[in-house]
Amino acid sequence: MNPETRICQNCKQNFVIEPEDFLFYEKIKVPPPTFCPDCRRQRRLGFVNFFNLYKRLCGLCKKEVISMYPPEIPYIVYCPSCWYSDSWDPYSYGRDYDFSRPFFEQFKELWQSVPLLGLSVNLQTSKNSPYNNNCNSLKNCYLMFYSDYDEHCQYCFYLFNSKNCFNSAAAGFCELCFDMRNGWKNNRCVGTINTTDSLDSCFLRDSINCKDCFASANLRNAQYQIFNKQLTKEEYTKEMKKWDLGSYSVYQEAKRRAQEHWRLFPPWPIKDSWSENISGNYVFQSRNCQHCFEVIGAENSKYLFMVPEGPITETYDISGWGEGMELSYECASAGLNASRVKFCNYSEDKISECEYCVYVNSSSNMLASISIRRGGYTIFNKKYTKEEFFKLREKIMQHMNEAPYIDHLGNIYKYGEFFPLEISPHAYNESIANDFFSIPGDELEKRGYRYQEPYTAEHSVTLQYADIPDHIKDAQDSILNEVIACQICSKGFRISMQELEFLRNMKLPLPRECPFCRIKEKFLEWTKEFQLGDRTCNKCGILFQTPYKTEKNPVVWCKSCYKEEVI
Repeated sequence: MNPETRICQNCKQNFVIEPEDFLFYEKIKVPPPTFCPDCRRQRRLGFVNFFNLYKRLCGLCKKEVISMYPPEIPYIVYCPSCWYSDSWDPYSYGRDYDFSRPFFEQFKELWQSVPLLGLSVNLQTSKNSPYNNNCNSLKNCYLMFYSDYDEHCQYCFYLFNSKNCFNSAAAGFCELCFDMRNGWKNNRCVGTINTTDSLDSCFLRDSINCKDCFASANLRNAQYQIFNKQLTKEEYTKEMKKWDLGSYSVYQEAKRRAQEHWRLFPPWPIKDSWSENISGNYVFQSRNCQHCFEVIGAENSKYLFMVPEGPITETYDISGWGEGMELSYECASAGLNASRVKFCNYSEDKISECEYCVYVNSSSNMLASISIRRGGYTIFNKKYTKEEFFKLREKIMQHMNEAPYIDHLGNIYKYGEFFPLEISPHAYNESIANDFFSIPGDELEKRGYRYQEPYTAEHSVTLQYADIPDHIKDAQDSILNEVIACQICSKGFRISMQELEFLRNMKLPLPRECPFCRIKEKFLEWTKEFQLGDRTCNKCGILFQTPYKTEKNPVVWCKSCYKEEVI
């Protein structure tokens, strides 16, 4: 079998299907894709909303709650307490399949009829953590997004197994960290990027196993370094007295100086520790994985994204979660011991043989069903016998191929394609697809995608950010009563008691940006790590791929040269 070059029906660009891909598609009994990998990922991410939250009434208890769905859209939304309760029956929304209409047209109507989980959180595993999204197993956490197994953390994205961390992203097994991105097993670290196994350090980049270091890059097993200069303990202690990070102005100056200093050192070109035969970036403890990003513990898989914990084996095109998945394909935010799951969104916990399902868990042999737990042999939320299920499933698959759905752009959706982007319950500019594949607002309607107008602030500002005390020691408890104007978006925000106590203990300054601007800044920097481009190694001259652009990182070495000189 030879590789085949095909034309993506969406972007019209060529993409290659390799022999091993055909074998995979045959093994899980799906046709080869008609969309290229990027268009497939864009489509999946269009069904994921992490950060945009709204006030609306729960459709069951009628209380005002926080939801990832705005109140004006035509969907039934329940708060987590009601959705997980036994006060309603998802099977009461069951309906017969109509062979006179396209599959996806009918599924959109079902989607708008069955109650949805307003915030993607698991109440059974979380404690005192009501305002988070795409999270599980949190304790005393607030405004966390796509995070798991955290305690006493706030304003973080993609944080796992961590305690007492604030304003951080893409990190795991960290404690008492602040303003951190891409960290692993750090303790009392501030302003670090791509730093692991480090302690009591500030503004490090691409460093490992450091203690008492400041404003440096590419350190290994280091202590008492400032701007990559080795000092004695006494010299370090004396020099650090000049950098009182409890002052906001000093903190910002230290951050600026550190980032300028980093430019003198080549960044870690691609992060792929403990991995074999992989391509992509941030791929760890994996082997035989191609075109993967932010993945741990994967094997024999392709096109994985945001899979923070394995194992995941023989699986393609997963965007989000993926833990314990095997022989699965084209899912967004699905995982946790899942087998042979295809084209599902927000589904979890011991699911198998499920296709085109949303919010199903602990279920098997399901097709086109929504918000069902512990179910089986269900199609369009209607129960069937085992024999009836498989017979009807075959007929529906045949109908999807004979009478496919056609979107606004003329793309054809037969069996084997993920949901059309235009039927997503989220507006395109709400979804994280917009952060990776930006589309101007005036173009969205032409493509059949919805645009959501941003909500205006509801709280009257009582304090301008310029009037916040410069030093944390001057911050009184009264600051908790103020509504502060964000210096980026101008919306009002409050300082929480937990945040104030953390900043006082760590001797760090009060923020001038609202939580969402802080999170978004980290998120957007994180997205750049997956935009690989060609660069020439400044040391050996070979051509290689890296996310680092010349204007920000004038010196870049290939992986081999970096390992030889730094690691």
